[in-house]
Amino acid sequence: MLKVRIGISLGDGALDGDSPDKVIEFIDDCERWDIDSVWVSDRIAAPRPTLDPVVFMAYLASRMRNMKFGTSALVLPTRHPVLLAKQLATLDFLCKGRLLLVVGIGGDDSRDFDAVGVRKEERGKRGDEAITLMKKLWSEENVNFEGQFYSVRDLTLLPRPYQKGGPPVWVGGRSKAAFRRAGRLAEGWLASSVTPAEVGAGIEAIRAHAVEVGREIPEDHYGVLVPFCFAPHADEALKIAGQSIRRRQDISPTEYSALGTPEQVRLKLREYVDVGATKFVMRPYGPKETHADQVRLLAKEVIPAVQTPFSAAERENRST
Repeated sequence: MLKVRIGISLGDGALDGDSPDKVIEFIDDCERWDIDSVWVSDRIAAPRPTLDPVVFMAYLASRMRNMKFGTSALVLPTRHPVLLAKQLATLDFLCKGRLLLVVGIGGDDSRDFDAVGVRKEERGKRGDEAITLMKKLWSEENVNFEGQFYSVRDLTLLPRPYQKGGPPVWVGGRSKAAFRRAGRLAEGWLASSVTPAEVGAGIEAIRAHAVEVGREIPEDHYGVLVPFCFAPHADEALKIAGQSIRRRQDISPTEYSALGTPEQVRLKLREYVDVGATKFVMRPYGPKETHADQVRLLAKEVIPAVQTPFSAAERENRST
């Protein structure tokens, strides 16, 4: 039986104004519930305060004792893979393997590439090279690598990550290129703003790309970021969520979001489970002051019914 796990996205606006108090309080609340993980986003040039994900995760590693933490998604082309590999290896080593890593190549409208002097047209090739190079640095000694954008000579990074071979690299995105990247280079896939049918089709495409190069993606390494908002009715939840939940122009947010009563939210997640998704990153929508209550209701009414119960060993690990 595949394990279903449910985490919470802190989004790109987790910082409440200029004060860290609210986000810290929110994280502490999450840890008291059976939430598997918390997830941070990656933006450099953003219209509102955002936290650097690597620094933020280092803080989370020292504060949290139970939950895992991850990136959703870390924009690889904006970071040098050697330095990033060193930072993530250090973090994974110190937190004893609680790091979850989802990477992406960024969106067409992102200003982050201009901020770091990277051409948007190169971001896909840079991302592919970065994944390959980081994996080598996490698992090999005296690494030699010559790519179009990055090269190293006789380089060994120590200490190794706690997870053998490094944290599994999951890829974000819902394009054909993302499917190809996930199948050929990664260990998993986590998409956002996708319907259950699109998740099923994406899983099939990724598996086909993996077979082409003699690889196999673990069956429980497919996930989806799901916006959610509780209300007496789905239509009311959509109004409460606001315009920011409309991430696509071609379909309604109701197609890729979990809206309405706890039962409606549970049913939506089960639609994703039925097509092969087992990992969920839930992102609350609506007024920020209601997010803690939304997550609390999710933990009380949805997670016990959908998430696979933690084993005795897992619970002991989460308590130490």
